[in-house]
Parts: sequence; C-alpha cells; structure tokens
Amino acid sequence: MEKTNVAVIGLGGISQLVHLPNLLKMNNVKISGVAEVNKNRLHSVADKFNISNRYTNYQTLLEETEAEVIIVATPTHTHRDIAIDCLSARKDVLVEKPLARTYEEAKEIVETAKRNKRKLMVGMNMRFRPDLMLLRSLVSAGEIGEPFYVKCGWIRTQSSFGKWFTRKEESGGGVLFDLGISLIDMSLWLLDYPPVDSLSSQCYYHYTKNVEDTAFAFIKCKNSSLINIETSWSLPVEKDYFYLTIYGSNGNASINPLKIVKRIEDRFIDLTPNLSETSLSMHKKSYLNELKNFIGAVKDLNPLFCTGDEALSRMKILSSIYESANSNKEVKI
Repeated sequence: MEKTNVAVIGLGGISQLVHLPNLLKMNNVKISGVAEVNKNRLHSVADKFNISNRYTNYQTLLEETEAEVIIVATPTHTHRDIAIDCLSARKDVLVEKPLARTYEEAKEIVETAKRNKRKLMVGMNMRFRPDLMLLRSLVSAGEIGEPFYVKCGWIRTQSSFGKWFTRKEESGGGVLFDLGISLIDMSLWLLDYPPVDSLSSQCYYHYTKNVEDTAFAFIKCKNSSLINIETSWSLPVEKDYFYLTIYGSNGNASINPLKIVKRIEDRFIDLTPNLSETSLSMHKKSYLNELKNFIGAVKDLNPLFCTGDEALSRMKILSSIYESANSNKEVKI
C-alpha cells in the first residue's frame, strides 16, 4: 500500500495525545517530520514517537521533507501564516479549529487553497463521533420528521491554559472559539446547512479580562429552523457537561447519551439503538475518523468534510455573535 507522507507542525497537547498516536495507527500513513519552536518539547516528543526529521522552523520542514500533507496544530494566531505557506508549497492541509482569528484571515487561507488547488480541512472532530454520525443519518432519513430546532451546550474547563489562549489578539476569542464554534458547526450540519438569517447573543467575562468565559446565542435560519447554544468555562457545574438535542416534527434525537424518540400515531416510541461504546471512547475515535476522512480525501477515495468554505461561514457567524453581544441587538446575516 502506498503511504501518504504526513508532517505535523506544533507539538502541543492535541498533537501528543491525538494526532501522532492516531497517525501511527494508520497503515497508509508515514510521519515524515515534525516542527515545533520549543526545542525541548520538539526533541522529547520526537524521541517518544521515534521521529527522526525534526525542525524548529516549519519552513525548513516544508523544504526538506517529502510531506504531502500537513497538520497545523499551533496557537490560533499562527494559523494564517503557516497555513498559507503550506498551501503555497502545494501541500494539502488540515488546520485545527478555529481556522483563524477572524473572518478576514480565514478568507485569505481559503482563497490560497483554491488558488493552489489544494485540499483544506478544519478539525471539526465532533462530526466524526460515531453517535453523532448515526444521529445525523437517522435525521437525514426522516426518522424524526422535519428537523426545526437544535438545543445544545458545552460547559467545561477551557481546553488550554497557555497564556495565549485568553489573549484575544492571539486566540481570536474565548469560549466561543474554544467550544462554541463546534456547537455551531454540529447544529448546522445536523440541520443540513440552512442559511442563517439573524442571531442574538450575550457574552460574559466573569473570570477573564478580554475574552468571554460564558456565552449564549440564539440563531434563526432562513427556513425557520432555530439553534439555541450555551457554552461556558465558568458556569458552576459538578463536571464537564455536553449535550445536544434536535427536535423534529415527528420526534427528537439526542446525544450524550444517544436517544431517539419517534412519534407513531399518538404514541412516542424509543428507537435508541444499543451502543456499547462510552462517550469518552467515541470522542477519542472521532479524531481517528477525522484523519481517515482527510487522508482518504487527499487520495480522492472519499469526499472531504469540514471544508475551508464551511469554516469560513462559521467564522462569519462567530463575528456576528460578537457584534450582537457588543451592540446588544439582533444582527442580520
């Protein structure tokens, strides 16, 4: 089997815990190099995973390795320059979410991918959870009727405690960039991408200075469907809490845990399939499924999901959420 040469730029937690272990599990992939500005981290991680080609400068990696595919797992403020350089070097690129700090930066990346005819994917791994994929197939098959309302939320500690993570000029934003963007993406995906008409939102800064630690948003779509989102690093809950329920004209479906309820005449029937996997194992599997989809798309074996264009539309929604919160008004898209 011909192997795809993959390089990873940025060796923080997501690369150490997810990308590198998963790449080593894939028989059709070869890790051709890694890049990391922190020399100690570079060598300790490369030693751990037995990677010989290691660089402190990602541009040297682009010049000297045979990498066809690049995974960008660096802080958000570096995404624009690194992604554009990789795409311009004729590499296909997977960028960890969020794609960029602003809509304008994201647009530059997407345009560079199109200009160089390269594949660009953004790491929306939640779409690749087995329970969410099953839920979407059931919704698409009409099992709950016409879907019209998604209620979802994610309350947990912030994903990184690096200083850059709560500096708006480096991260782009707070909990909305960390967790909210995934909720927006999942909701629109489950509703089959209806155009957004307007939204209203509120942000709070209880324990942070210049990025929000709690945010709520209410999104109206042009087909009359609605999305209600709550996300927080600071709400007082006993443990991390993630939920999503989609309501249809003839039933509803939820995850965490997975449950499908369908109305038949005047009765509600539980159609929930038996899944032996835990929520944690499905979350871990989502990252491997994501990588398999990307490598398959690079080899033209399957369609590419979570594209740059989709990420660009999510960035537009994010910027409008901040506009609504700052103006205390509903914003038309």
